[in-house]
Amino acid sequence: MATPRISFEFFPPKSLEASFRLWDTVQALAPLEPRFVSVTYGAGGTTRELTRDAVGTLHSSSGLNVAAHLTCVEASKAETMAIADSFAKAGVNEIVALRGDPPKGSTGFTPHVDGFNDSCELIEALADTGKFTIRVGAYPEKHPEARSAKADIEWLKRKLDAGAAEAITQFFFDADTFFRFRDDCVKAGIYAPIIPGILPIENWNGVRRFATACGTAIPAELHDAFEKAARDDRHDLLATAVATEMCSALLDGGVEDLHFYTLNKPDLTRDVCHALGVTPRAQLRDVA
Repeated sequence: MATPRISFEFFPPKSLEASFRLWDTVQALAPLEPRFVSVTYGAGGTTRELTRDAVGTLHSSSGLNVAAHLTCVEASKAETMAIADSFAKAGVNEIVALRGDPPKGSTGFTPHVDGFNDSCELIEALADTGKFTIRVGAYPEKHPEARSAKADIEWLKRKLDAGAAEAITQFFFDADTFFRFRDDCVKAGIYAPIIPGILPIENWNGVRRFATACGTAIPAELHDAFEKAARDDRHDLLATAVATEMCSALLDGGVEDLHFYTLNKPDLTRDVCHALGVTPRAQLRDVA
């Protein structure tokens, strides 16, 4: 099994305490030398300024390659591109371009009157600047709003053709789910790298609710195992084993990159990376 290239997702802090937690997470994971780290946007663009601040701080102080999330929600084209330009001026040249979740309580996505109608328009505008490497989202189990899995893959191809270089998937719980999706993408003429998104299970009840909202299938045996592990106080041990086993299967199936949704909590992600052979390079230099 080859050692994977890795990347991490963080979310911007909303309080001083959360800022310290994010920095502690970055400090814990940075020695693993990720290919990039990304910083998310909140639903409805609610963390737009926080995301910009977090991206700038991480880029200037951590030495990591930072990718900023950027969405179409609740902003004009001019406002969105001004944010992109501010990233470029700060030296951040990687963007995860997404349509974005609508504001909480709304019935669905409605484009801003002067905004981008969809993610493809945003990607084309970013690509036209020539300033950014662009990544996009992908959905192995179909986006909840997509008409069908086939239509979802066709939309992914449009995003890649619009100028995106890679796709990062929504999380899933079974390696075969990813392999089927990857095969279907190739059949549709998609040859760009598709990076599996991995969610180490910090809190089973919370992840289960999130999975249900995202349309992510939950294997019955996984539910039963975590229910038992919670009673036996073995939750973290099981979570590490589950994520490591799935990642190992992905690597055995030819996957070279893994993207971890850290939830700004480093321990499980770090333990899984260590189990996969991704260890701090600093330790090797110290020994030498």
